[in-house]
Order: sequence, then C-alpha cells, then structure tokens
Amino acid sequence: MNKTNITKPEPGKKMDYKKEYKDLYLPKTKPMIIQVPPIKYLMVDGKGNPNTSEEYKQAMNIMYGISFTIKMSKMSGQIPEGYFDYVVPPLEGLWQVDDEYFDGTTAIEDKDKFLWTSMIRQPEFVTEEVFAWAKEELHKKKPELDLSKARLVVWEEGLAAQVMHLGTYDEEPDTVNRLEQYIKEQGYINDIGEERRHHEIYLSDPRKTKPENCKTVIRHPIRSV
Repeated sequence: MNKTNITKPEPGKKMDYKKEYKDLYLPKTKPMIIQVPPIKYLMVDGKGNPNTSEEYKQAMNIMYGISFTIKMSKMSGQIPEGYFDYVVPPLEGLWQVDDEYFDGTTAIEDKDKFLWTSMIRQPEFVTEEVFAWAKEELHKKKPELDLSKARLVVWEEGLAAQVMHLGTYDEEPDTVNRLEQYIKEQGYINDIGEERRHHEIYLSDPRKTKPENCKTVIRHPIRSV
C-alpha cells in the first residue's frame, strides 16, 4: 500500500475523533459558528425512509463493513502504511427531500421522499488504494453487497453553524429553528444548496438510549449576508 506521512496518536492510545475534535463532534446545546476543515469520508447515496428502506439498510452494511475492514486490517497482514489504532467515527448524514433542499425546520411526514448521503469519517492514512483493498476484502465475505455504491471523498464543508440536539429525530425542528434564529442574529444566512446540505451527526444508538437522551449534532452551512 502507498506510503503517506501521518501524525499518529501517542503510543498505546487509540485515536478517538470525537474526543480529539470536540469542536466538530461535541458542541453544546447553545448554537455556535465553526469552520469545518477538509475531512475524508466514505459515502453512500440513496433514497427512502431510513427506518424502513432496504437501500438504507444496505448502505449501513456497506459503510460499516468497509470501515471495520480497514480498522481490523492490522489483523490481516495487510497493514496500510501509517496505520494507527482508532475508534470508528460516528455515522453522519446529509439530507434533502426529493429535488428540494431540506433545512429541517419542519417535520417531513412522507419520509420515503428523503434523499440522503450517509457517511463515516475515515482516518488520514486511508488512500484510494486502501479503500480498494477494503472493498475487495469485504466482497469476499459479503458478495451480495453492491460496493460500487461506496466512494471515498475529501469534503470541505466550510463555514457552518451547529448545535447539539437532545431528543428524538422527530423533535429536531424546534432545535433547528433555534439554530436558524441564531444564524440570523450572528449576521449570516443559511447556505443550503446542491453541495452544502442539512447535516446530522449521530452520537447515540436509539436502540440503546432513552429517547430524551439521544444526541445528534445538527449543522447548517452558512455565508455572510
């Protein structure tokens, strides 16, 4: 695998991106402005209700399958150059509704209309070669997965406003409206469009967490008036 210069965590420690970059992953419930740097992501696009869609289920299998194949490469004898141990970062999602840009300020009754890009951050040592190797390895174990849907992308989100939402996904509009009010008060406007969309980062497993304790980072792209 290709060589690359990587700054590793201290010996004996795992890289945990949530803890290392608290400004990106652990904002307060009070909105804030942030400049998001370029980040390398594994992405899968799809459509449909994330609660019931087979396409969404397949996307999860693809992304977590590739992500954990890369993480566990240390056990395979195919260790990427610059590898360091790490915690697989949280699931994230970009959202819109059909061909309309979705800002999250109102609840969507027909979730089958969702268009989504699901994504998981990848460590800096993951190159296109590492990505291709991981897909080959996963294909051997799960040939039924359409791994052509996955792509490796360096995405720079740029200037944004974000807030921590506590509660269920259906309760998000109140938090988003508060975020939008903050954006206006700070002299910015919402910049959601084709490339920059409503962004959510999922820090809780709703299957294991009380609804009122679920944590979701909500992030909106912004620009000056």
